[in-house]
Amino acid sequence: MTKRWKWRGICAGLITSAMFFCTPGALAAEKLIWLVRDLPPMAVHDGPNKDQGIIDRLLPVLIANMPQYEHVIQRVNRARSLQMLEGQELACDPMLVWNQSRAQHIVYSSPIFGLRSNGLAIRRTDEQLIAPFVHDQAVDLPALLSAQSVKLGLVAKRSYGVWIDDQLSKSPTDPIFIHYGNDAIGSLLQMQHAGRLPTLLGYWPEIQSKAKQYGLSSKALAFYPIQGAPAYQTIYAGCTKTPQGQKAIADINTVLGHLPRDSIASAQTFWIQADQADDGRASAPLPVQEPTVP
Repeated sequence: MTKRWKWRGICAGLITSAMFFCTPGALAAEKLIWLVRDLPPMAVHDGPNKDQGIIDRLLPVLIANMPQYEHVIQRVNRARSLQMLEGQELACDPMLVWNQSRAQHIVYSSPIFGLRSNGLAIRRTDEQLIAPFVHDQAVDLPALLSAQSVKLGLVAKRSYGVWIDDQLSKSPTDPIFIHYGNDAIGSLLQMQHAGRLPTLLGYWPEIQSKAKQYGLSSKALAFYPIQGAPAYQTIYAGCTKTPQGQKAIADINTVLGHLPRDSIASAQTFWIQADQADDGRASAPLPVQEPTVP
């Protein structure tokens, strides 16, 4: 469902009797479409933690401090978001991972916050399937993919970080299953629970939250970092690479620059759960940095 926030400026003309008049064009504001999706811990559309995601809390702050736009929130999946960001209509996605391919047609904001990187989830009863590829509690993803012995579930058009994306691009297609649905992680988890898909990639808080939404036990799952991948993933806002998009990013950066860092940290703290495999570090406030362009 689309939600709209509209701010209209007030134009006034003081004429003899102190009456105010608005000229017809003065109320016009450029429309900015915010592209969001259900992706805990960033945004949560359903369940007990609805609207408690980090971006759920940040987006109203951005909107309130950018009254020069007519703000429209549109729920889309990852594939649709990227399609819209390649168009000419002003659209921004507040929960993007940077990569070189996307940067060709998306302009990025300053870093917003960091998350523990994507990892591999598997049912504890199936851990023996990946045992040959686990070293120091991390999964050797290239070896796992090359062996083609274990199916891996992915979300269509998602970036899992530059390092992981590179390994996936080199992989044979047989061991990879790509889901294009609006609730891809939820569907992949259900397939996993039914024994049809041994492994999948995602953020651990995302996997835990989605499992609870579907009545599945996250305690029945094991989560492994990816060997060789950076431990943390930086999240950005991104807008269409047009003059309007460049201006919107400048406005977003201005708001972010005046935002107390502890306001983001407090939203992240909400997601620190005692039963997390990494003792809550998946959602702890993390340092962020600009991407290194090859």
